[in-house]
Amino acid sequence: MEAKEIYKGLAGVPVDYTAISKVNAETNSLLYRGYPVQELAERCAFEEVALLLWHGELPTADALAEFTAFERANRALPERVQQLIDDLPVTSHPMDVVRTAVSVLGALDETTEDNSEAANLLKSKRLFAALPAVVAYDQRRRRGEALVEPRDDLDYAQNFLWMAFGEEAAPEVVDAFRVSMVLYAEHSFNASTFTARVIASTTADLYSAVTGAIGALKGALHGGANEAVMHAFEEIGSAENVVPWLDDALENKRKIMGFGHRVYKHGDSRVPTMQAAMERMIAYYGREDMLELYRTLAGEFLERKGIYPNLDYPAGPTYHLMGFDTQTFTPLFVAARVTGWTAHVLEQNASNALIRPLSVYNGPEERHL
Repeated sequence: MEAKEIYKGLAGVPVDYTAISKVNAETNSLLYRGYPVQELAERCAFEEVALLLWHGELPTADALAEFTAFERANRALPERVQQLIDDLPVTSHPMDVVRTAVSVLGALDETTEDNSEAANLLKSKRLFAALPAVVAYDQRRRRGEALVEPRDDLDYAQNFLWMAFGEEAAPEVVDAFRVSMVLYAEHSFNASTFTARVIASTTADLYSAVTGAIGALKGALHGGANEAVMHAFEEIGSAENVVPWLDDALENKRKIMGFGHRVYKHGDSRVPTMQAAMERMIAYYGREDMLELYRTLAGEFLERKGIYPNLDYPAGPTYHLMGFDTQTFTPLFVAARVTGWTAHVLEQNASNALIRPLSVYNGPEERHL
């Protein structure tokens, strides 16, 4: 068999151009359309960032007002989607619920098969508006709580928290949540985004691409890592238990989630911004014990393995402090990343080529019955 170089996991293989985001190696900054994400997280509403990802520029005041009105008018959970969610067992993973809900939203949309740019942009905005209700309601019904209707006098982050918990969140909590949404919105050709682009490259509809992306995001090596971080924190319990817990985990070759990244070699550029938001939540809720555990585990892992935390490491504890169930963390990621996924679907469709890599066969040679 002819020897060929294999790039397992497509590591280091550029497969296309994108104008949506990049990691600037010189500054170790993630850029959305050229803007450092830490600057966007500091100064912009999530609605502004969504429009930036879709259109390439930050919106004018009029464009933002128009989109804000559209988003607020499309927040309510459709009755048929609520019925479908109610039919699913509470033992099913929330990511399965979100994936199914998106598929049903596509089935209900009369424009699903229209792959024009205008139609897909409208679908993207509808998904942006609809997903918070899906995520919030699924958490509530698992707790035996009733649906909370959206409010059109609240911004995106305020309303998301309102629908999830049935009360207005403090400004400090709203801001930390907004920061997390901005940081999770986009990250180039990650596994779920690449999945969305592969599906879009077949000329399948946008909902199919997003449904596939949700499936990819569910895995612990991708979006599910924020859940795994919280599970680890619960196992460890307190900072004084970090060393024996880590000794055992490393000895048994357990995968420690929330650390390392395929792209960043000197630390995830999003971590300082998310960690600052987490620390504000720790101060707000008086949970210095969690900060001690966070710092101890990060320090021990860096010293032993030389690997830095990624965004999931501070995001998991932040969502926990806000009151979200651990299984809801990755659906929150979906609500943020749908902006990036749909921006990539739009970009893929604008200059499409079917994504169909080659493989190197290493099975039996030709044989006959």
